[in-house]
Amino acid sequence: MVVPFNQQHYTGKELQYIQDCMNSGRISGDGKYTTACQQFFEGKYHFKKTFLTTSCTDSLEMAALLLQIEPGDEVIAPSYAFVSTVNPFVLRGAKIIFADSLPDHPNADINHIKSLISPRTKAVVVVHYAGVAVDMDPLLTLSEKHGFAVVEDAAQAIDAYYKGKALGGIGNFGAFSFHETKNIVSGEGGLLVVNDPDYIQRAEIIREKGTNRTAFFRGQADRYGWTDIGSSFLPSDMIAAFLYAQLESLESIQAKRMQIWSRYAKALSPLMDSGYFAGPQIPSFASNNAHVFYIVLPSLQHRTELMSFLKKEGISAVFHYLSLHKSPYFGPQYTGEQLPNSDKFSDCLLRLPLFFDMTTIQQDYVIGKLLDYYS
Repeated sequence: MVVPFNQQHYTGKELQYIQDCMNSGRISGDGKYTTACQQFFEGKYHFKKTFLTTSCTDSLEMAALLLQIEPGDEVIAPSYAFVSTVNPFVLRGAKIIFADSLPDHPNADINHIKSLISPRTKAVVVVHYAGVAVDMDPLLTLSEKHGFAVVEDAAQAIDAYYKGKALGGIGNFGAFSFHETKNIVSGEGGLLVVNDPDYIQRAEIIREKGTNRTAFFRGQADRYGWTDIGSSFLPSDMIAAFLYAQLESLESIQAKRMQIWSRYAKALSPLMDSGYFAGPQIPSFASNNAHVFYIVLPSLQHRTELMSFLKKEGISAVFHYLSLHKSPYFGPQYTGEQLPNSDKFSDCLLRLPLFFDMTTIQQDYVIGKLLDYYS
């Protein structure tokens, strides 16, 4: 049997909505389906203002522009993250200060972040790894005390919560991804959440190539022109049409993914209890959106051997991030302290197959092979 790591799920309405978009004669950005997607997020999660973008990376680039990041500014971010978490700020000239993960979770350690704050800290970016919330209250307290902005990289965190509040709606900005590996997909695509109303008007301009085009189409300007820096961050309305079909099925998608996640947790608990590996940790303040099910092996050698075994059995299990502070680009210039927890997850974390259309037979096969391996 072959079990892929991921497989896209289609609800059945994607082509119907794309055809409707084409028939409307309006397939560029900010059309009917873009508006519908943004209203969905603002209505369901009470986000202040949302902007559909072409990727989560673009959403973070918009945040960097809105915060007016410039050379000399420092941005604190987790080392255990994807490059898109920090690249937008590097492009603006910021110095990245890397924070370590928690000992028992890939999320950033807020106490370590606290030790890294300086008068030059302009922003702190946190990643809600696997859709599980970073402890936001102490971070917000630090933000108020020191005057830096908080950016939530919520790429993996759709329909996930911190103390009952939707992730992405807590910091100054939130950024989501609809890449094909996420719970809700559009191939590529993203969303910027602007929670601070002071940034909304400028966000509209930056997203529209630095023009006041959006205000013009609302009848708030006689003409539109170049008023600020910006870029083309709008996705085609056909991408939004695909995304809207997915959003309509959000509840059923999440319920099925949660069922698969819970079956893993129950079936593999004897191996976790026996100390063969650790499983995902869900703090009491966080919800679980079943984005990934991962295990943490004792060492890189253990992970390599298990991955090799699973591959021979037709099962695609994959590691995740490599510590950014040790990357080929940043490593030579890194002068900070060692980040042992980030390195541990880089070496030892392994993600198991989890996707909406995964059958019970497929999952039982994966579980069975893991039990066989450790028997």
